[in-house]
Amino acid sequence: MYLPPHDPHVDDPMRFKPLFRIHLMERKSATVECMYGHRGPHNGHIQIVKKDEFSTKCNQTEHHRMSGGRQEEFRTWLREEWGRTLEDIFHEHMQELILMKFIYTSQYDNCLTYRRIYLPPSHPDDLIRPGLFKGTYGSHGLEIVMLSFHGKHARATKITGDPNIPAGQQTVEIDLTRRIELPDVENLCNFNELSRIVLEVHEQVRQEQQQQQQQQQEDRTEDDEGAGPPTEKVREPGNEEAAALKEQPVQFVLPVGVSSRNENYPRTCRMCFYGTGLIAGHGFTSPERTPGVFILFDDDRFGFIWLELKSFSLYSRVQATFRNADAPSPQAFEEMLKNIQSLNS
Repeated sequence: MYLPPHDPHVDDPMRFKPLFRIHLMERKSATVECMYGHRGPHNGHIQIVKKDEFSTKCNQTEHHRMSGGRQEEFRTWLREEWGRTLEDIFHEHMQELILMKFIYTSQYDNCLTYRRIYLPPSHPDDLIRPGLFKGTYGSHGLEIVMLSFHGKHARATKITGDPNIPAGQQTVEIDLTRRIELPDVENLCNFNELSRIVLEVHEQVRQEQQQQQQQQQEDRTEDDEGAGPPTEKVREPGNEEAAALKEQPVQFVLPVGVSSRNENYPRTCRMCFYGTGLIAGHGFTSPERTPGVFILFDDDRFGFIWLELKSFSLYSRVQATFRNADAPSPQAFEEMLKNIQSLNS
């Protein structure tokens, strides 16, 4: 299993942690060992559920327990997963979220189901090469997202989730037809100025969506009454135009009041676009898309400013190489995205 680096070191490499291993024997037999816990390999089981899906089960979960009880298990997990101790975490809300994650993950005792994911197809006109990225998510720590391009839009889909937004959801969606020109650095420091620019675009999008809905209703009415004259289709720019807009980097700084887990973010960016980010309460309650700014720093890093949260997420490309992970077709990739989103919907 690959784990994100310790928060907030988003540029560090992924961490590798074995969860089980298979010993192939003679006569096509095999033994499975669970690697979870701190008492060495022990008996496990693996089952092929269906195509592109399998499950593992530990048959000796007592090997996962520690002599010091749950408190020792939690402190060990915190040190391994977060690279820190409980005394290092002063923020009460962050302590609560970390404890929730420990309770949620430890209850499965390495009895897990695995499903295949494909890397997104790449096209020459993409803004940057799509793929997996590590991102900062405030008190939730680092999470993995998959950046993919879909014509006029780009999407970042969560591969790992948290108590608010589960894996499979589109955490960020970028409108590649709506470029945002940032003010100069002095004015960019003013959050209200950036908010004004983005909310103007957000209102334009809302009005256009409203007009489109009205037009669709009128078209349906015309279809019921008889076909009218053909309407001319206006081609809207896609990500090929966005890719063509690449230019010299400009200075970038976070507005005052916007929080960031990682202060070591790039101080120049290539371009910015209007986008929306998905937020929700614990348990994915009351989800809503809120406006924000997608910032392209370079070929391997991008960011997103969540206006409503006054928060900044920095994303850095996963450099690990995965074999046989390319989608056999664009249709197979789109189907995979629908499947992982439906798991937690």
